[in-house]
Order: sequence, then C-alpha cells, then structure tokens
Amino acid sequence: MAAFLLGAVLLIVQPEIVPSRPAINSKTETTSQSVQRELLKKTSQKNDFKENIHSNGSCQQLPQTIIIGVRKGGTRALLEMLSLHPDIAAAESEVHFFDWEDHYRNGLQWYINQMPLSYPHQITVEKTPAYFTSPKVPERVYNMNESMRLLLILRDPSERVLSDYTQVFYNHMQKHKPYPSIEQFLIKDGELNVDYKAINRSLYYIHMQNWLKYFPLDRIHIVDGDKLIKDPFPEIEKVERFLKLSPQINASNFYFNKTKGFYCLRDSGRERCLHESKGRAHPQVDTRLLEKLHEYFHEPNKKFFELVGRTFDWH
Repeated sequence: MAAFLLGAVLLIVQPEIVPSRPAINSKTETTSQSVQRELLKKTSQKNDFKENIHSNGSCQQLPQTIIIGVRKGGTRALLEMLSLHPDIAAAESEVHFFDWEDHYRNGLQWYINQMPLSYPHQITVEKTPAYFTSPKVPERVYNMNESMRLLLILRDPSERVLSDYTQVFYNHMQKHKPYPSIEQFLIKDGELNVDYKAINRSLYYIHMQNWLKYFPLDRIHIVDGDKLIKDPFPEIEKVERFLKLSPQINASNFYFNKTKGFYCLRDSGRERCLHESKGRAHPQVDTRLLEKLHEYFHEPNKKFFELVGRTFDWH
C-alpha cells in the first residue's frame, strides 16, 4: 500500500517533458497554428504517406532542399542550372504549400503529390520565392523537417524592386490592362513610398531574422544572384558543395547567348535558355529617384551583411 501511494505521488510531481524547439510567444498562438499542429499529427507517421513506388524504383517524396526565395532574385535560373546535376529532381511549378492556406490545409500527402518522381539517391528540390517573405513559413518548414537545407538567392535590393515592378507591368500588358508607372509606386507625397510591397520584399534582414529563429545559418546557403547572372559556374559549384553533391556541373554547361543577353544551358549537347520573360529591360527611372532608393537600402543592407557575416556588391 505504501509503495502504491509513493508511486502515485511521484506521478503527480513528475515534471512535464517538453520537446526542444524554438520558443514561441503564447500570445501569437492562432487558430491557423492549431490547425497546423493537428495537420502535422495526422501526417507525421511514415505509414500515413503513400509513396507510390514505381517498378523502376522511383517515387515521389518530400523535398530535402527548398529554394525559399527571393522573388525576382533568380530562383528559376538557379533551379534550371541545378537541374543539370543528375542527382537533382526538381519540381517544375511553384508549389506554394507553406504560404497558401488552402494548400497547407491539404496536408503533407498533397505536398508529396506535387513532387517529381525521384530515385533514392536523388535530392528532391522545390522552389517557391514567396516563402522567404512569408512570416508563417519558417516555422512550418521547421516542423516538417528541422534538418532541411535551404537555398536563398538574392540580388541588389534596388534592382530587385525594378524587376518586381517589371514583372507585374508585363503581366498587365499581356492582359491588355493599364498599369501605373513605377514612379507612381515609388513616390508618395514627394517622398519615397516605403509602404510599396516591392520595397518591403527587398528588406532582406527583416525576413532573414525570421528564418534564423528556426534554422542556423549553416543550413541556409545564400546564392549571389548578381554573380549568377554574370558568371554562373562558380556560384553553382558552391551550391553543389552545400548540398554535398558530387561535382558534376561544369563550365561547359553554360554559354553566353548574345541575342538574349544572358547565359543559357548546354546539357548533353542540347541547348536551352530561360523563358523569354526572363531578362526583360527595366523601366527608365529618374537618376535622383534611383539615388533615393539606394540611400534607403543602405542601412538595411548593412544590417543584413552583419546578420549573415558576409557582404555583397550592392549599391
């Protein structure tokens, strides 16, 4: 009887075992996060997944690497160049699993179903540039795989803003819809419009801080998008090393297309270039307005350099 009572007391006073994970302010708990936890509980068991293994040994699997951004930073070019490696299986389309609620609620099985067929020795990669600037995404990726290797490609923030505008402008032109000039977005009441979304997306240090809450810096490889455009091979070599891939991509896989004005790919004698939508000319912007843009990004860029421990050749 005494032994029974002692055991009961020990059960009552035994401290709760809490798994190690990044601290989250309880005030930020939302219905979405509750849904997320239930989603992960339902899909965390291996037996819940249908791998659909084919007779040749290939199957769809969760990605081991994600290109998280940045929008108009060169994510498509990076994915296409990385696909030259025989040990890479890349998803063709942007999946938007972690940032679109209607996709996220579908669960991890849905996510797997969006992946390409791959062999056991291959690394599955998906890219969705919006992930980098979406506040909820880092925690969601961490909950799926805390050992995920992440690729982030960045360009000069000012140039990225112009590319961002250019893409939306051409999208409207193709639909025969009018679209305001870039000055109308960049200037408000005579001053730089810092509320313009394209500018916010270029404040890299703010978004990077969010990712570093969940992933150490050695899990995030930053690709210099400006260098990738000018000389792609050295940047791809660094990506191969980060992903622990054997060196298979060579300088001969790249050639400069004078007509298009950027590098194209050569794979087993077959040549291919990025879509015609890439490399579009930016709008002409007044020099003084460009200087305002460069001046605005000076301090944010400095903070980003300090955060990641390296510098980039930006204005």
